[in-house]
Amino acid sequence: MPNVPDRVPTDAFPGAVVKAADALAEAARGGTACPPVRTLLADGDIEAAYAVQRLNLQREQATGRRIVGRKIGLTSPAVQRQLGVDQPDFGALFADMAVPEGGEVPAGRLLQPKVEAEVALVLGSDLPHARCTVVDLLRATDFALPALEIVDSRVRDWDISIVDTVADNASCGMYVLGAFPVPLTAVNLRSVQMNMTRNGEMVSEGTGADCLGGPLNAAVWLASALAERGDPLRAGDLVLTGALGPMVPAAPGDVFQARISNLGAVGVGFAAEGDNR
Repeated sequence: MPNVPDRVPTDAFPGAVVKAADALAEAARGGTACPPVRTLLADGDIEAAYAVQRLNLQREQATGRRIVGRKIGLTSPAVQRQLGVDQPDFGALFADMAVPEGGEVPAGRLLQPKVEAEVALVLGSDLPHARCTVVDLLRATDFALPALEIVDSRVRDWDISIVDTVADNASCGMYVLGAFPVPLTAVNLRSVQMNMTRNGEMVSEGTGADCLGGPLNAAVWLASALAERGDPLRAGDLVLTGALGPMVPAAPGDVFQARISNLGAVGVGFAAEGDNR
């Protein structure tokens, strides 16, 4: 039995949910990816997967980690078709997942990192309504930023279904934010153009429309989904709205740079093996 934190009671969770949560928690702590957890849950049971996610989030919060926002995944129709789903998913962002712009991801911090470029939103007011509108979102958003999400999977070889990635906190890893906030009145997020390089070579391109038809659409979906679950987005929350182009594997020593038109640039490096600074 994995040595899981005992500060969060598990009595309210089904045994299969606890087993899946234990497997993912142990993979994260031990640095060794686990087999897919979908085999522990009923076939296609996304709600059970969110219960796994919720249990491990509660465990992390009990250790003092602080949630600062949410991320949206599966915003690409192609990826949705691949996994057999018709909606995005979401996970939580912790404060200690942040990497400074132009900074470096420490060696060994992540298991199987991949990088994708996206638009980040920072909220100035709550979004409590279960049927959030674009107008609600526009009024609530303070500003946008270019961002890199460094996704990671605690599931071996990225052998994931929708159930696996939801249970695994939507494959959250770390994130990087650009340095210059841009008000939404100054940018059309649907028409922005993104390009991302790895070690100077172009590896990913896309547009705002590639993210669920536009980053605002993705954020409206998220706000509504969270409000329906009684856990709405709040003032000050960070929202990563989803990839604008394909995600790209990262290796030690790699340097990524993304530019999103009218939002600016954002970059990150990955420390070489043996460099534990």
